[in-house]
Amino acid sequence: MDRGQGQARLLILTGLLLLFGAADQPRVPIREARWLQSPDVLADLTTLPPECVAWPADKQQRHMVEVGRVLFRSPLMLGGQAARAGLSCASCHRNGRANPHFHFPGISGAPGTADVTASLMSEHRGDGVFNPKPIPDLGGDPTKLKVKGTPKLRAFIHGLITQEFDGPEPSPAALDAVVAYVTALDPAACKSTDVPITLTIRLAEVDAAIGLAAKAYAAGDPATGRDLLAAARSTLGAIDERFQLMGLDAARGELRGADAELFQVQQAGAPASWTSWKRDWPKRKQALRAAERQSLFNPAELARVLAVTSRGSAAASAPPR
Repeated sequence: MDRGQGQARLLILTGLLLLFGAADQPRVPIREARWLQSPDVLADLTTLPPECVAWPADKQQRHMVEVGRVLFRSPLMLGGQAARAGLSCASCHRNGRANPHFHFPGISGAPGTADVTASLMSEHRGDGVFNPKPIPDLGGDPTKLKVKGTPKLRAFIHGLITQEFDGPEPSPAALDAVVAYVTALDPAACKSTDVPITLTIRLAEVDAAIGLAAKAYAAGDPATGRDLLAAARSTLGAIDERFQLMGLDAARGELRGADAELFQVQQAGAPASWTSWKRDWPKRKQALRAAERQSLFNPAELARVLAVTSRGSAAASAPPR
C-alpha cells in the first residue's frame, strides 16, 4: 500500500469515527441527523425543500426521469465509502435542491459545503487539499450550473460516481436515467412550499421503486432492476430508522420481512417472482401505518427524542466536577 492509499484510508477511518462518534454517546437513530449542522434539526428531519421536476410529456422520457429520481436517492448508486455511510446524491441535494445544513466531517467546511476532491471518499480524485465548495441547487438558476444542459453532463455524473466516490460502474440505462432526472430539474417547476417527510411518502417511494424494477426485469434489463430493488431496500432502511424506539419491534419485524423478500427477488434474477411480495406488502404497510404515531415520523415524538439526546450529549461533553 503506497503512502497516498494509506493517507486516504486514514482519512476515511477518521471521518467515519467523527461521524458515528463514541458508541455510548446518545444519537438520534436517523442517519441524516449525523451530517446536519442546523439551527433547527427538527425542521430538517421533518421537511424537504420543494422539488422542481418538469415532467416530460413523452412517455419513455418520463419513465427515465422516474427511474433516475429513484436512483438519485439510493446510496448504492454512489457506492464506496459514501454508500457505507448511507450517503446518496440526495444527501447533498435534498429533493434535487441544495442542503444548506449538510456537514460531513472531512468533507465539509462551513455547513452546506463539500470538498469534491477529498481523499475521504475517493482515491481517484483526492488532491490532498481541503477546499470545500457550496453545494449547488440543481433545481436553481441554470446559469450557475456549469455542465447542466450541456453534452458534458453525462460524463460529469459518470465521473462523480466512479471517480469522486469510487463507486461501481453504473449500467448505461441507470446512468442515462440519473442524467434525465437532473436534466428535468427546472426552477420554473418548483413548488412554493416545503414537503413533509411522512411514512406515506416513504412507502410511496418503495412502491415506485418496486414498480419500476418489475418493468425493468420485464424489459430484459435485470441490472437496472437490481439497482431499483437496492433503492427500495435502502428506503426500507430509512423507514426502519424512524421505528427504532421501544415498543415498535413488531413494525420493525415487518420491515425486515419486506427486506428479506426483496433480497430473494434480487437473488432470483429475471424473471423475478413477485408472488410473496404482492401478498405480504399491503399487510406490512397497514401494520406500519398503525404504528406511525409512535414512530419518529411523528414530529412530536421526534422532538421528544431530539430533546433527550441533546441533554445526553450535553451531559457527556460536560467537564467532570
